[in-house]
Amino acid sequence: MNEAMAAIFNALGGLYLLAVLLRFLLQVARADFYNPVSQAVVRVTDPMVRIFRNFIPGYRNFDFATLVLAFVVEGVAICVLLMIYNVSIPGAAFVITWSVLGVVYFIINIYWYAIIASIIMSFVMMFSGNVNPHPLLMLVWQLTDPVMAPFRKVLPPMGGLDFSPIFVFILIRFILDFLNTTFGSQQVSLIVIGI
Repeated sequence: MNEAMAAIFNALGGLYLLAVLLRFLLQVARADFYNPVSQAVVRVTDPMVRIFRNFIPGYRNFDFATLVLAFVVEGVAICVLLMIYNVSIPGAAFVITWSVLGVVYFIINIYWYAIIASIIMSFVMMFSGNVNPHPLLMLVWQLTDPVMAPFRKVLPPMGGLDFSPIFVFILIRFILDFLNTTFGSQQVSLIVIGI
């Protein structure tokens, strides 16, 4: 019973955290606000973000209220998961550390899957002959472009192929290996939602 409750809570909490982090990352990437997917993300997250904006100001392109909301959602989810498994809730330092780690993992996963999706959708679009990209594809491109742009400057496209995702994947793998050796991959997957 606890496993089923944990799985359901993990899925629902993970979806909401995904929406919050997508809102933050799309604002940082200056993605199209009027894209239908962006509008859906804003609608889902807006009630909680408005509460946090009352006491957490933004700075330039960074909406810190959204980022703090992501940490709070992760922290609350960790505490709820621990309660579901009948484990006593540890100190605040533990919850804060694992909340930050969980958000970092989640952001890495968002970029990992967004880059894979952009590669697949680009090939599908190229072979279908469609010149008008889907709004979701446009949003994925806008989300991943700031991460891949530095690598594109060093290694421009060769023969029409973009090799920057390879270097982003290597960087992501390096960061994940560092986090897993530092914190332990099994502990992370047990306590962090959305992984």
